[in-house]
Amino acid sequence: MRKLIISAVVGGVIIFASLYFAGLIADSKENNRPPSQKIVKTVFVDTVQNTTIPIMVPANGNLQAKKRVELYSEVQGVFRPGSKLFRTGQEYAAGQTLIRIDASEYYATVQSAKSNLYNLLTSIMPDLRLDYPEIYPKWQQYLNGFDLEKTTPELPKLDSEKEKFFITGREIITTYYNVKNLEQRLSKYTITAPFTGVLTEALVTEGTLVRSGQKLGEFIDTGLYELGVSVSKTYGDFLRVGRKVELTNLEKTQSYMGEVTRVNSRVDQNSQTIMVYIEVSGDNLKEGQYLEANLEAKEEPNAIEINRSLLLENNQIFVVRDSILDLMDVKPVFFTDRTVVLKNVPDGEVIVAKPMTGAYAGMLVRTFDESKS
Repeated sequence: MRKLIISAVVGGVIIFASLYFAGLIADSKENNRPPSQKIVKTVFVDTVQNTTIPIMVPANGNLQAKKRVELYSEVQGVFRPGSKLFRTGQEYAAGQTLIRIDASEYYATVQSAKSNLYNLLTSIMPDLRLDYPEIYPKWQQYLNGFDLEKTTPELPKLDSEKEKFFITGREIITTYYNVKNLEQRLSKYTITAPFTGVLTEALVTEGTLVRSGQKLGEFIDTGLYELGVSVSKTYGDFLRVGRKVELTNLEKTQSYMGEVTRVNSRVDQNSQTIMVYIEVSGDNLKEGQYLEANLEAKEEPNAIEINRSLLLENNQIFVVRDSILDLMDVKPVFFTDRTVVLKNVPDGEVIVAKPMTGAYAGMLVRTFDESKS
């Protein structure tokens, strides 16, 4: 019994001693954690100054040659070689032969008809000398200038009814127009360049049998191009012929100055856009090249332009008033891919100039004015 009492007393002493020393250790621990500090974020701001903002409508498209000719054959024959090979990229000067189709057989038919006309004229000359001496010199001069190797000259003017009846009765006028018809068709065996340009498509080669109605290729003028772009009908009334337009390539490394030459009056029913055509020229421009244009549609007075990321939902932006963030309702009037044009922002208002993560109305901030720095 004594051992039990002694064990209980010793155990109690040990427990109380442990609790006492634990308290001493806990009281001796120092708290080294610094007191929390309230963080004030710095925001970039700008002071509003309303001005007149030009509304630039971005558009893009592919260049098309303003002068373009699709080459078709109206006759049939074998494609004969010319001074230049009929190949894509070949340059031709104005009036130079593009295509020459073998016309030897048809040429013989034309010469036969011209010879027939010449014989008819020769046969009437004795009658003209006897019955109509006053008109004989005129027809004799025409006959002397008749050359079978050249284009048939126009018939002399018929001055009187007698002359008209006499010439018509000998079927000279009918034969003359038959010859002119044959000569006109003979000219279709040779196709010449209507202007200086480049062959962009060649569908036949020398020695090919060309058929009537067959497409032979395409020929364009490389000195002048048009860019057709689609613009919203909202700005259709502001676009005028003669406006200057700046064009840039896709890499933004080259710029060109164009001019609005045509504005379509019809609105596309599906996209509600209108086509605007911009004329541009340049030595390094190519057909089919992609260009971007900035069309100055109109000017918006009393407005500002800011980054689109600064416009919040419900058309609001952050402003700074006495180092406190606040929200302001604004009226967006035009959007681009990067910016937005706003109205209803008073002059002198301090707005946030760069997006800030975690911003909210009532937040305490420190301002940094970029425009002053």
